[in-house]
Amino acid sequence: MKKIKLAIADDSALLRERIKDLVKVFSTVEIVGEAENGIEALKLIIDKEPDLVILDIRMPEMNGIEVLKKIKKRRSKTKVCILTNYPYQQYKKKCLAAGADYFIDKNKDFQRIATVIAELAQK
Repeated sequence: MKKIKLAIADDSALLRERIKDLVKVFSTVEIVGEAENGIEALKLIIDKEPDLVILDIRMPEMNGIEVLKKIKKRRSKTKVCILTNYPYQQYKKKCLAAGADYFIDKNKDFQRIATVIAELAQK
């Protein structure tokens, strides 16, 4: 199985902890950093070049869609999983059009993060 470098960007410390608890069952996942706002997230992604970033849409200083666009503009190979409390179709379309690889509803599909990681580990 492939080693996966993961970055987590969400303004909620509680949610970042939930994600870390969820992924700790994967011996192939290395968490390379956390960010609580968009500017920190972008810096983290540029500095650490993770394989996957779990990115919230609504964060202070720069929203997740802006971060997503900047990542994809750099032709980054980083896969982006948008994790949101706002699973509306207009956000989903906007995120996928901007290059998001996954779009997950925090409330209904949180456990799907494990599926995403398992898929990436197989590639």
